[in-house]
Amino acid sequence: MIFTDRRHAGRVLAQKLSDYAHRPDVVVLGLPRGGVPVAWEVARALDAPLDVFVVRKIGHPGNPELAIGAIASGDVTVLSHDLIARLGVSRDAIDDAIARERQELGRRERAYREGRPPLPLAGKTVLLIDDGLATGATMRAAVAAVRKLSPRSIVVAVPVASSEACDDAAAAAEACICVSTPPHFMAVGEWYADFGQTTDEEVREFLSTRDEEPAPTGGGRP
Repeated sequence: MIFTDRRHAGRVLAQKLSDYAHRPDVVVLGLPRGGVPVAWEVARALDAPLDVFVVRKIGHPGNPELAIGAIASGDVTVLSHDLIARLGVSRDAIDDAIARERQELGRRERAYREGRPPLPLAGKTVLLIDDGLATGATMRAAVAAVRKLSPRSIVVAVPVASSEACDDAAAAAEACICVSTPPHFMAVGEWYADFGQTTDEEVREFLSTRDEEPAPTGGGRP
């Protein structure tokens, strides 16, 4: 299935999540930036509160694409200690990476929230949403970070994913709902007709207009 854009993907995903509609225990979290337009449509369809969950990957010093941990909203740090030990990454290198990523996480938190506190997650059923999963490393880090905030359960939900990433997310969370798991998956963007970058300004607009009409213009056509 080819989605028109992230907004369209969110509406399709919301149909798969109808069991979570109108439940006071449900919170929808979008991973910025691209997951927020998807999550916005889901939150509106389910009549659920929407928030952003900022995750910053901690990359290996010699291979930044290899995640050795992550930091996230709520002052959460998750480290893959076994991987760090196996690769021989020094504590100083880890601390330097955390400091850099914490600066960017703080900038995004300030930019997106505009003074609004994060929604409490303790005891909640959290729907953790992105625009897709390729390797799933960032989502696994997000699940681990949300877990530290004592939710009742975590459900990963995405429009498209590799079958391997979907299986990994299902193992990490209580459930993983993927609309489409194409057999020949290369990249998330190839399953969208419009996969333009979501901006910080658009993220702010989505977060501030969950219950308003007309809908924000970013992230795809209404």
